[in-house]
Order: sequence, then structure tokens, then C-alpha cells
Amino acid sequence: MAVVQTQDLYAWLFAQTRQGRERGPAPARALLNSLGRPDARFASVRVVGTNGKGSVCAMLEAGLMAAGIQVGRFTSPHLTHFEERVRVNGQEITSARTAEFVAWAKKHAPDAAFFDLSLGLAAQVFTESGVELAVMEAGVGGASDATQALNSSPGGVRAVLLTNVALDHTATLGDTVTQIAQDKARAAHPGVPFLTTAEGEALEVVSAVCAELDAPLYTPASHPALFALPLPPRLEGAHQQRNARLALAALRLLGHDSGSRAALDAHWPARLERFTLDGRTVLLDGAHNPAAAAALAQAIGAGGADVLLFGSLPRKDSAATLAALLGVAPVRLLTHPSAEPPHANLEALAGRFGGLTEPVPLLAFEQALSLTPVGGTLLVAGSLYLAGRLLAGPLRPPDGA
Repeated sequence: MAVVQTQDLYAWLFAQTRQGRERGPAPARALLNSLGRPDARFASVRVVGTNGKGSVCAMLEAGLMAAGIQVGRFTSPHLTHFEERVRVNGQEITSARTAEFVAWAKKHAPDAAFFDLSLGLAAQVFTESGVELAVMEAGVGGASDATQALNSSPGGVRAVLLTNVALDHTATLGDTVTQIAQDKARAAHPGVPFLTTAEGEALEVVSAVCAELDAPLYTPASHPALFALPLPPRLEGAHQQRNARLALAALRLLGHDSGSRAALDAHWPARLERFTLDGRTVLLDGAHNPAAAAALAQAIGAGGADVLLFGSLPRKDSAATLAALLGVAPVRLLTHPSAEPPHANLEALAGRFGGLTEPVPLLAFEQALSLTPVGGTLLVAGSLYLAGRLLAGPLRPPDGA
């Protein structure tokens, strides 16, 4: 009976979509207030950006733990289960703790949105657990994101990190890099260090906003020693080296350089994650927008895989994301990231770019694996939802692994 009740609570939580609900920090702040302002009792490092936020958060968590800090981590989305989103000292919260919070929310915050509820749960858990410093990943945007509601009193925000700026969530943030950069840059706070590896026009916007808000700006160009990378991170690709530079710069600036080696050894699933299955190599990556796909293609190289299994959500720029991956593999199979609609138009994508289609993701994975020669490589990309579905199924590690 308890399992059924827990499933009912999850169903309610996942149904609390943002549709029809107010966006931005205000509703999240109201929820945090109703919880007794738990975010006032721990400091935070905020991580914003188009891509790479989760990787940077994973590195920061590992580095801070190695430096002896009581650390919380809040990230999104999850891959296989909700509790991945909230961790204390590397340990996920329990499903019982989630159920307890959702039972409270159903009674006291029935109109709150899913992300705001997740944020409120994280803040409550971090306070209960004595977290000193929480690594908080923004959902969408910067100033317009719910995480901007977190305590920003002196000492409340220790640093703000911006990974990069590219076109994504354009319906919410704007359809130009400049517009998106404006929103993300305004996550800055007066007197709080703002660190970024953004470049080009995005960096120009960031520089102007930081000057306006009197936020000290740190970049690889302005502070090369701070962003120095002593050796490559465990996570593969040039884009992960940029992420590592950002994470190490934050650790050094906060006085926790002793955790740098641990940060470089951090693992983050579905980011060029390697598996061996039936004599084939499977590379799993959550690249879900054109910029992430371009970085993935650069990391793998032209012809670096034999088969590409691609699945993208309809709200994403599926065509541009797929186009960035065309040179990676000669054989392409298109699928849906999830069994639930809405779905992207696979036939339209196949007609434009070529390739086979199989709408059922698990069947598509079986077919893609069969198309991959023994000793060859299958690349799976296009959506973290597709990655999560495979990690919960055919790529799930054996018990105890």
C-alpha cells in the first residue's frame, strides 16, 4: 500500500507543470517563505548557462566535499528518478523524504509549480542537514529563474557561475544570444564574484551587466591563473575542459583549492558516458540543443561512430541539433525520447536529413545496436529524457556495480 501511495504522490508532483502558472522568482520566494525561509540558513553557489551546468555542479560538489565542506547539490533534470535532484554530501535524499514533502505540498502549496517545489524541498533538506554551501543549478535563465529567489543577503550567495550562452529556450528567454545573455547575466549580485567562460557577444553583455550591478567579473582572459587547468578532467571533450576551468576557478576563489583534484575526477552520467554492450561501444550523451550537439560532434570527431540514435523533444530545435551531428555517423536512426506525447515529427526529420525511424525508444535502441558492427560504436544523443530511459533499461548497471 505504501508503494501505491508514493506513486500517487510522484504522479501529483510531476503533474505540477509550469503551464498556466507564474514563472520567475516570485512564486518560488512565496513557497520558501511558507516553509520558514530555509534558504536563509545556508550559503550558495549559483550555476547558470545554456549547457554544462550539471557538469560544473558535479565538479563543484566533488571538490567541496574533498575540501571538507558540508555541501548540498540541486540539479535538474533527473535521468532515472526524482531523488537525483537533491543530494547532501554526495548522497541522494530518500523517496520517503520526497513523499513527506509532497504530502505537505498537496495540503499547503497545491498550486505551486514542479520546479519551485523541487527547489523548496532542496532548501528544506539542506537546512535540516546542516549544509554549509549549496551548489544550485538554475533551471531556465538567470534573473527569470526560480533559483533567483534564493537568499541573496550578504553572504547568502558566494559566487555566480555562467557556463556559456547559446540559443535554447528561446520562447522563454528570447530568440537572440544577446537577449538570452541579458537574462542569464542578471543572475549577478552586487559585490558577488561572477565567473564565466562565455565568449563573444555573450561576454560583452555579461561585462556590461556586471559593471552596472557592481559584480566583480572573472574570466579566463582577465584571470588566467585562476582558470588554469592542471590536467584534463575525467569527463571527455573540449567542452568539459571549459567546464572544469570554471569549476576550478570557483573553488580557488572560494578558498577550496584543495578540492581541485577531486573536482577533476567527478563523474556526471549521460555526458559522453561509455558502455560496452554485446561487443559494441555505446556512447550516451544528453546533448539536446545545437550548441551542445556541436560540442559533442567536436569531441567525437567526424566518423567517430558507426550509428547515431537520435531523439529530441518537439519543443527543442530538433533539426538544428541533428544537423550538428550529421558528420559523426554514416547511419542514423530517429526515435522519440519518451513514449508520452507530444512528439517530434520523425518522418519530416528523416525526409530532410536521411535515416531510419522507429518511434518506440527501447525498440529503436535494439535496432540501432543491431545496426552497429561488433567492435563498432553507437552514439545516442538528442535528449536527456532518452538517456534516462536507456539508463533505467538496457544500460542500467548490474546490481551492486
